Amino acid sequence: MNTLQWLEKLISFDTVSSNSNRPLIEEINKWFKLHQVHTQIIPGPSESKVNLLATIPAKNGDTQGGIILSGHSDVVPVLGQLWDTDPFTAVMDDNGRVYGRGTCDMKGFLAVLLALTPEFKTLNLAKPIHLAFTCDEEVGCIGVDYLVDYLQRNNIRPEGCIIGEPSGMRPIIGEKGRRLYHCQIQGKAVHSSLTPIGCNAVEFAARLINYIHKLAAHTQEHGPFDNAFDFPFTTISINLVSGGIATNIVPGTCEFIVELRYIDEFPIVNFYHQIINYIDSELVPQMKKSFLKAAIYFDETSDGSGFNASEDAHITRVVRTVTGVKERFKVSYSTVASAYQNAHIPTLICGPGDIQQAHSVNEYITVEQLGLCEKVLKNVIHFFCVDLQKILKN
Repeated sequence: MNTLQWLEKLISFDTVSSNSNRPLIEEINKWFKLHQVHTQIIPGPSESKVNLLATIPAKNGDTQGGIILSGHSDVVPVLGQLWDTDPFTAVMDDNGRVYGRGTCDMKGFLAVLLALTPEFKTLNLAKPIHLAFTCDEEVGCIGVDYLVDYLQRNNIRPEGCIIGEPSGMRPIIGEKGRRLYHCQIQGKAVHSSLTPIGCNAVEFAARLINYIHKLAAHTQEHGPFDNAFDFPFTTISINLVSGGIATNIVPGTCEFIVELRYIDEFPIVNFYHQIINYIDSELVPQMKKSFLKAAIYFDETSDGSGFNASEDAHITRVVRTVTGVKERFKVSYSTVASAYQNAHIPTLICGPGDIQQAHSVNEYITVEQLGLCEKVLKNVIHFFCVDLQKILKN
């Protein structure tokens, strides 16, 4: 099967993160078994979620070292999006665009890996090729932790890793960290006709949100900056808010989520203390004037570290040589790159498609990008894993 055929098949599996990815993984596993490629299905966070690791060993049978090419099997929901086509049926238009949920993020990359497997099997490999298919990336990069743990427990140590997230096949050498805070405001609910004796949690939440917005605006204007990023500063946004239960009740509670996409230079501890100081010195004292038990809780709920690729790493040099891209690019979106990097596997991002298509209605990838991905990966494997000396002798 070629790349387009594989992409059509992969898109037909509804692997929205709330669903099981097992049927898709089992289909992929059949392909590897057909080509006598050793595989290991690695359980994820539940019985319905699994990862798969396929290894094409070196000619001497060695499975140590080599390269790992990694992509996730889950996709984001389509609920509420008005698609022009069935999102789980791959449709190609006259301009060479293939539409479908996950075409760009990131089943296009997976399709290339699967289509190239028979060719990889014929190579005179001096080092192994590991192909990783992970689960639950879209809900917190959860599945990859189980796969990396398997690598470590079995002493499998790839020398380099490429994450095939959409980058237009440009090597991406860094990404921002992502931290979430949960804020809960505890006021006093009363009948709306008794507003003066209540403590409106939504109104105090609004004041705190406005304060955070001012911090975000200051950061955007004054930095710190890292110009390798598309947005070279830390972004701060309020993405979820919930409060109030009826039109005639002063809301007693309100909560919201703050998201930071932060660069390494951002003083994140100072940011947190600024928030806490504003809460303790300004908001809570005013709330207690009408309700002594009023409180505001502001807690960190998750923190995903970003990553920075080493320019001296062999994988970085090889991908730069193959792509011809010397510019330094970093991205604001999150991937599983840090999980591999933290396991001491030099890592970068390089995959087909445009990140602006990811998660969007009428998501698509171009045939041109898929072809470029095939070409780049073939050359990377030759530089990284093929015994060139034996080829020259022959």
